[in-house]
Amino acid sequence: MARILVTGGTGYIGSHTTVELMQQGYDVTIVDNLSNSSIDVIDGIAAIVGRRPEFANIDCGNFVDLDNVFKTYPDIVGVIHFAASKAVGESVEKPLLYYRNNIGSLVTLLEVMAEHDVSNIVFSSSCTVYGQPDANHLPVDETAPIQKALSPYGNTKQINEEIICDQAHANKSLHATILRYFNPIGAHPSALIGELPNGVPQNLLPFITQTAAGLRQELKVFGNDYNTPDGSCIRDYIYVVDLAKAHVKAVERMLNCNEREQVEIFNLGTGNGLSVLTLINEFEAATGVKIPYSIVGRREGDIEQVWAEPKKANTVLGWKADTPIREVLASAWKWEKHIRNIK
Repeated sequence: MARILVTGGTGYIGSHTTVELMQQGYDVTIVDNLSNSSIDVIDGIAAIVGRRPEFANIDCGNFVDLDNVFKTYPDIVGVIHFAASKAVGESVEKPLLYYRNNIGSLVTLLEVMAEHDVSNIVFSSSCTVYGQPDANHLPVDETAPIQKALSPYGNTKQINEEIICDQAHANKSLHATILRYFNPIGAHPSALIGELPNGVPQNLLPFITQTAAGLRQELKVFGNDYNTPDGSCIRDYIYVVDLAKAHVKAVERMLNCNEREQVEIFNLGTGNGLSVLTLINEFEAATGVKIPYSIVGRREGDIEQVWAEPKKANTVLGWKADTPIREVLASAWKWEKHIRNIK
């Protein structure tokens, strides 16, 4: 079976995607510098799948190390590029870290791919490239205008998409699929892999589950004065396993479909927006655990409301995110209880 290189494959989305790829028969090589993940994730993947992915502990920004991976695995036919720093708030505080890491790693990867005649890449992008869409573009489809990014993180995704398009223009053999995620949440139903951020969580659901587990005194809701029904921000929360399956569909299309455009872009979401306060209520309903929270000021870089129009992915990729939200939230709580040894 074909071998796929997964950068950032011990991370949250990368690990779930590795599972889905391997369960479909692909061989997988993971490269990850473990800056925001744990080597233990490999054990979780192996326990689910029954075999281990290959693993190299390297930084994608290091040309020599990445080049050696391609030399070691000459059967690589495509790459899924997850490796990136990904916290909006942190990027506002540490913009240079984000520009060096997120942009440098992609440039190096594309250079090494060209060196080894590997011509297929799936890029992990984000709905942040749309900024705050106006009412005419909610829900957001792929024709919505790219707006000035509200954070360095969002800007790196915009720049990286431009880099991929420029390289594809220069190198007609390169085929790229850009997947613009909305908000991935949840964990594998086995509770053997899930979201495990280092330090204080930057994303909402891990903060909810850590608060439920007693690690955090309370959840802070950033703002209740937005122009939304309950005043809190609205997002399109997509189950990480559904999201992972979209990557498999994208790889299959790249490898097997001759009638595709050189660069294809898909929004990955459910098509439904949920507010922060609604998500808290749904979590309580799914788990029976009350979440103490307080309202604090808005957080710089946050977008008021955004959710996907996923019809293109539904029809062209033959993919849909349809796992019920309470099932998704229950999976996140099952994972949190597993890693905290809570009965």
